[in-house]
Amino acid sequence: MKILIIRRDNIGDLVLTLPLIRAIRQRFPDAWVGALVNTYNAPVLEGNPWLDAVYAYEKFKHAGPASFLAAAKRNLNVVMTLRAKSVDYAVLAGSGFLQRALRLARLCGARHIVPVEFGSPEGLHEAQDVFRLGRAFGIEGTAPAASLQADAALALNISDRLRQKLGNAHGPTIGIHISARKPSQRWPVERFAALMRALKGEGPARFLLFWSPGAADHRQHPGDDDKAEELLRALGDFPVFACETRRLTELVAGLSLCDRVVCSDGGAMHIAAALGKPILCFFGNSPAARFHPWGVPYVLLQPPSREVRDISVEQAVEGFERLRTLMPRPEAQASS
Repeated sequence: MKILIIRRDNIGDLVLTLPLIRAIRQRFPDAWVGALVNTYNAPVLEGNPWLDAVYAYEKFKHAGPASFLAAAKRNLNVVMTLRAKSVDYAVLAGSGFLQRALRLARLCGARHIVPVEFGSPEGLHEAQDVFRLGRAFGIEGTAPAASLQADAALALNISDRLRQKLGNAHGPTIGIHISARKPSQRWPVERFAALMRALKGEGPARFLLFWSPGAADHRQHPGDDDKAEELLRALGDFPVFACETRRLTELVAGLSLCDRVVCSDGGAMHIAAALGKPILCFFGNSPAARFHPWGVPYVLLQPPSREVRDISVEQAVEGFERLRTLMPRPEAQASS
């Protein structure tokens, strides 16, 4: 049997599909299981042990006008390769852009299509909603935590540079991710600086700084290089390592080195959760019940205004303290 999972939207959405992919592999250990994703989120699946193949098509908005024809040719090659594969089942994971996913499944020549289940119970998490598609294959139950493995060589490289910059400091390594795609999810630079100083004042700690790379006015992939530089200037002589991540695999590797993570709702948050990291997260105008961190301890702050900028530094510090109480004690971890 040949099963193709199609997930054409964002990084976090693909991460939340990992429990379903794993369950399908466990249900059918001898089947061919592949994934059709886009070039932007495909690195999430790099080295994935549950997939036989990953196919990536390029969204035209990512290719840009000058590369439109080249992207169209590459996408056609992907479709023709999958048609030759003679896929038995195409699984449409996620409810966003359903018609486009359905068109992809048909273009790939899938014999059967497993559609999105409509009428989701209120408050159902995205990971659990996607996991319900497994019923078509006899898979029942609750979606387990997502799971990602960082590239060991990349993680070691970042760890070495972190040690060279900050030494073998005592205390936790706290990851701070300052970027967010939606304006309502963005927290001001000066508050990140104040939060980091407050957390450092409570005891030994070192910080890994993450952000979306690139210029703010980049047409396809706007980034926060300027925001990161502003924060580093504001911090001055402070135990922080600027972890520039030009590739998604580098972000996964960097986050794998953190003991706790502070970030807004988005792809980095879901990656951190899939790496098993406790998270303090900021939510603006997005549904927290559906997209909160899955399978890990977390504290979620969402102001009534649905604007992350209305979260105070004091609230963030208090949330971080609550996160400590949710984490397993070292002795409990050792006994388990």
